[in-house]
Order: sequence, then structure tokens, then C-alpha cells
Amino acid sequence: MSVTVDQIALNQWIVCAWMGQVAPGARRDTVVLGQRIRLTCLVDGALACHELAADGSAGRQLPLIQRYEMVFTTLGAEPRPLPEIAEFTESDRKIVNCGSVGVNTSPYRIIENFLDMAHLCFVHTDVLGSLDNTEVYSYKTEHRTGLDEVWATDCAFFQPAASKAAAVSGGGQLTHYKYRVMSPFSVMLYKNVYDEPDRDDVICVFIQPLGETQCFAYMTMAIVDANSTVGELIDFQQTIFLQDRVILENQRPALLPLATSAEIPTRADLSSIAFRRWLKATGIRFGILRAEAA
Repeated sequence: MSVTVDQIALNQWIVCAWMGQVAPGARRDTVVLGQRIRLTCLVDGALACHELAADGSAGRQLPLIQRYEMVFTTLGAEPRPLPEIAEFTESDRKIVNCGSVGVNTSPYRIIENFLDMAHLCFVHTDVLGSLDNTEVYSYKTEHRTGLDEVWATDCAFFQPAASKAAAVSGGGQLTHYKYRVMSPFSVMLYKNVYDEPDRDDVICVFIQPLGETQCFAYMTMAIVDANSTVGELIDFQQTIFLQDRVILENQRPALLPLATSAEIPTRADLSSIAFRRWLKATGIRFGILRAEAA
């Protein structure tokens, strides 16, 4: 596995661990964009991160940001800002670190799956979707140039058990979403709280691309739910993502094609279309199916 030379990919803040994953006095060796790195936790709990050479020796020290229950680093000299997510500062929310799941696919396939409402009734039947209510209602997408992010708004989908709280109460609901692609390797959604319609739960997926088709997906949430335990919330989210992993690892090609003729979208794929246009505009090449390989 070689280190990418794609400057767009290098200049991203990329998750490399969850907070607390490396115990004081211990270390974690992992890979980001093909580059081996080492996280070291000092006895006082402070973290340091270094690139590793082929012989395992520590090289350049890398910057770190600890936020949203995650640890982020960057290989680039001019990284784009880490996104701001205000809900993580609200004191009445449960901040839930759901850990990570390995997925053998392109990071962008993971993001597209997260954006895709059409699969909910078929992959997450009787939980996030119902076979009796498969329609994806019209919604809007936009490139928010000030943030340089892709948003999908006015999204609605009928869900039998949209969250752990809804699953307990039963009955189903029309769930309202806003999706936000924050970077090539991070995506989140705002979902209306089951019993507080004026507030939104927040669910994030931060992706650590080891290589072009090997990733860890880290999930973290800021949830308004006074009744569920953290363990129950983690179990619910992990179950959903493991159902998605089966689909993701069977998609072909694993690399994401950006040519408009490569895959035929439907009306429900507006967010995917906006995401691919945005990726193409950035000029990113890492994890993208080259035209000559299509």
C-alpha cells in the first residue's frame, strides 16, 4: 500500500482513533491514506502522533485534534478546517461514541450509502424503512459555498423505528432529515427527535481511509434521549451499520466512478449526484475510478 500523492486528500482532517482507544502509556499503529502512523498516549493522557518509516522508526510529528469523541490528524500542510457541529456542546445530549467498523470499499461509497434513503426499506426493513412505504419524497440539494459542503434538505421518509426511542414506543413516524457532507471523508445527518419535533438528533460518520478501498468508519452521535442507555444506543447504531456493510462490500466497482455515464441515477439519488459533482469539482483523485479503468 503506497502513500497517496493527492494533495486534496492529504489536506483533510482524518479520524484515526476514538478518544480513549489508546490507554495512557500505550500506542496504536494504524494507516491513513497509505501512510503508517503511530498514536502514542503519554502517562498523563496527552496524545502524540508520528509518521512511521518502512523500518518502523518514528518520523514527522503530525498535528492532532480531539473533538466529537474522535481523534483527527492530517498529512497535509494546509488542511481544510474541521467542521463545527454545535450540537456536541449541548449539555442535555448523550454524546455517544459507537466505535468503528472496517469496510472494504471506497470512502465515498460509504458516504453515498449514508445519503441514500431509497435503500432504507429494503436493507433496514421494519426499522428505518417499510416495504409498504418505499417512496422517497422530493427533496433539495445545495452546495453551501461558504462552508464548501454539500447539503440535502427537506428530506422525509416513513420509518417504523427511526431511533432507539422510537423503536421502544412503536407505531412509526414520518422522519425528517437534513444531510450534510462535511468533507470527502465525513458525513452527518440531522434527524428530528422522536418526542421533541423542534430538535434534531445528530449522527456522524467519520471515515479513516487506510487505502483507496479499505476504510474504518467511525460513528459518533449527539442524541436527545433521556431513557435509552448508551449501550442500547450503540447496539442500535452498530446493528444498522453492519447491515449496510454487507451491501457496501458487494458494490462494484469499489472505487467511485465520476463519469456521468458510469452509473444511472434515479430521482431519489439527488444527494449522490450533488456529492459526485462536488467531488469532481474538488479535483480529488484518491479513491476515484479513473476514466481509463472504467
